[in-house]
Amino acid sequence: MAFGILETSFGFDSFFRAATGGDKGYAPYPFQRRFAISKDLPEILVIPTGMGKTDAVILGWLWRRRFDPQTDVRAATPRRLVYCLPMRVLVEQTEKKAKEWLKNLGLLAENGPGSSDPVEGWAAECGSGGDRIAVTVLMGGEDKDEWDLYPERDAIIIGTQDMLLSRALNRGYGMSRYRWPLHFGLLNNDCLWVMDEVQLMGRGLTTSAQLQAFRGLLGTIHTPAKTIWMSATLERPWLETVDFERSAKNLSVFSLSSEDIDSERIESRRSAKKILNPASSATGDPKELAVEILQKHHPGTRTLVVLNTVRRAADLYAELKKMNPSAHLIIVHSHFRPPDRKKIVEDLLRTPGESGTIVVSTQVVEAGVDISARTLFTELAPWSSLIQRFGRCNRSGEFLYANVYWLDLPTGKKSLALPYSDNELDQARKILLNQVQKSVGPASLPKIPLSFVHEHVIRRKDMLGMFDTTLDLAGHDLDISRFIREISDTDAQVFWRNISGEAPSEDEPDYHRDELCSVRLSDIRNLIRKGIRAWTWDSLEGNWMPLKKSSPLLPGMVIMLHAIDGCYTPSEGWNPQSKASVPVIIAERRKKEKYSDNLLSSSNWQTIAEHTNAVVKTLSQILAALNLDISYHKYLLESARWHDAGKAHPAFQAMISDDAAEKIQNYPVAKAPDKAWRKGRLPDRPRIGDARRKHFRHELASAIIALQNDMPDLVAYLSAAHHGKVRMSIRSLPGEYKPSNGVRFARGIWEGDAIPEIDLGGNVKVASNTIDLSYMDLGDGQNGPSWLSRMMALRDRMDLGPFRLAYLEALIKASDERASRGGA
Repeated sequence: MAFGILETSFGFDSFFRAATGGDKGYAPYPFQRRFAISKDLPEILVIPTGMGKTDAVILGWLWRRRFDPQTDVRAATPRRLVYCLPMRVLVEQTEKKAKEWLKNLGLLAENGPGSSDPVEGWAAECGSGGDRIAVTVLMGGEDKDEWDLYPERDAIIIGTQDMLLSRALNRGYGMSRYRWPLHFGLLNNDCLWVMDEVQLMGRGLTTSAQLQAFRGLLGTIHTPAKTIWMSATLERPWLETVDFERSAKNLSVFSLSSEDIDSERIESRRSAKKILNPASSATGDPKELAVEILQKHHPGTRTLVVLNTVRRAADLYAELKKMNPSAHLIIVHSHFRPPDRKKIVEDLLRTPGESGTIVVSTQVVEAGVDISARTLFTELAPWSSLIQRFGRCNRSGEFLYANVYWLDLPTGKKSLALPYSDNELDQARKILLNQVQKSVGPASLPKIPLSFVHEHVIRRKDMLGMFDTTLDLAGHDLDISRFIREISDTDAQVFWRNISGEAPSEDEPDYHRDELCSVRLSDIRNLIRKGIRAWTWDSLEGNWMPLKKSSPLLPGMVIMLHAIDGCYTPSEGWNPQSKASVPVIIAERRKKEKYSDNLLSSSNWQTIAEHTNAVVKTLSQILAALNLDISYHKYLLESARWHDAGKAHPAFQAMISDDAAEKIQNYPVAKAPDKAWRKGRLPDRPRIGDARRKHFRHELASAIIALQNDMPDLVAYLSAAHHGKVRMSIRSLPGEYKPSNGVRFARGIWEGDAIPEIDLGGNVKVASNTIDLSYMDLGDGQNGPSWLSRMMALRDRMDLGPFRLAYLEALIKASDERASRGGA
């Protein structure tokens, strides 16, 4: 029976039970039902911890996107759900829930977003004819799910604020810089962002509000992009940033109703008893604290200890290990590799044995982890963080009562407040002193209005500037870390390899996200100063560049370390003191992308016309599925038709090996089998008889040819941008071959280059052209405005803007890559 003829709330309850386990599933709380079937989605959810906010938003989005009886609700619901968490650790729990729910419904795309498996089970029986839905976690490393190549499909994308906000700002951490615009376009259009546990996000919260403001000011494609902010302690004024202030005052706040509070399941959580007392241990004495923890631990239960820094957590864990308790010991923090962290989480969630479990943790348990402890120790922290920590004790009221012990921290001259401020801890201490020997369950907590100070606020001019991904003249990028989180809390990502020789080979395979460990930049700096070997990828030259004492280290940077240098153990995570060789994770890997790389390989030979026809066909299928405004179709299809015209350039055709060239029947070539291409690094200077050029980019030639044949600026831009390597500006790169006659040159293209007649397929043939690079000059020239002027005009057009323009880029890139692989 289709949902169109079912009563809405009854339909949602049936859907919710099916998603959460069918016959073993559970009914939604009243607030979860109201969220899903309300006329409009609320922007702010203020729900106590442990009540099911994640269930509400993910299943609420899915209901509205696929099953709501009202077609206008389904059409108005964005196709991508972007779930943002403040910390990297334990993100997998949200992924696991989402996948379980989709699988129970018969909607999980288990073979990736391009899966053609039919919808099954409950979803098919209840009227869903849509595609299956992929769940992707963005945690650094090139993502094998390739969700970004299927912009027409519904998707759930989960990640930390570092990974997601950096992509939304066009500077994606832990990914190829040449794919930044692709994610920038897809994560700012046709999306519902969910910012979970915002009290932990710091400047990320500010940036999320500003981004929502910019999406409204600068415009997006499809349904308006929307953001939902969630927390047990969120105050609406927190979102009143300079560009979002007026909108924030009108946001709808969603909280528990009297019907929710009267619910037996919710009431047992709200009234759970957890008696607060100060710990007796002295601050800074891990041995004394370890003794107290063992004294107050109850066998057969879980004791949770939450400390504010990784160093103090590691020191306490070491002391507990020395005492060899019968209880099982676990340490968890943000500096683990994903497979090792997964094992830690599984261990963390396991029911305690006869002797019980003692968990030593940092703030990572404050968000995204559904555990409950009989005994909780916590260091003094901001009140909003303490509320989250209290929520991990006697979570559902399973114990008659539980105990919470707080450890004071000094402020002032001998402050140990970091990563928090003295003021935050002083305020929290006053509140705690009034709660001693009282319960700190949700229903017993005092209502304390909390303020939020916005620092390093991203402005419109910053956002527009970030659209350009070209390195500055010194070879640097704009550092966005101040917009992502507090500067003192910035990380790089490291991975380990066994290196033979003095340095990694340029053919060393690309890293995979399973290898990456989040590490503080200060730790890396200290190790490099001590002489440890470290490398980072130089995407222009295509090799691993050694990091020296003077090398700039930026947040989000990915760094290779030598496995024999240690600094990590699978059970304890990042540990600069460890000298044991790090076990290298072997994963399916591909080569790192460098500037000169192209999508060249194919199982068969293809001419420019044949490949272009395939790209146009793939794009047409994507456009049909997207129901995109028809006004964009002409420009997109023309861009697809012109995007590879530059492959007719002799420098591109010279990339075919001499032996393979003798067998070619049809020129010019766009695609060929891998073995047909010349291999190896080009020399620093050109060789006689070799027409190849260092840093040659065929897409720049495509764009110039398009302009010279009176194509619109938008067509030229999208033709240039489809590899993410030629976009807003045209200038020469270090190491390029220079023409001897002194004419203009850029990206391997020289003024006066002759391009033969080209067949672009679709009955479009282009007469021979002579390249005119006067477009790279500043100001107006003989051909009108410069390239930069034209591109800035596109970026600033009211009907385009940076978000729409990047989205159109994404469609062309997705079509090109899918067609290059021989699939739609």
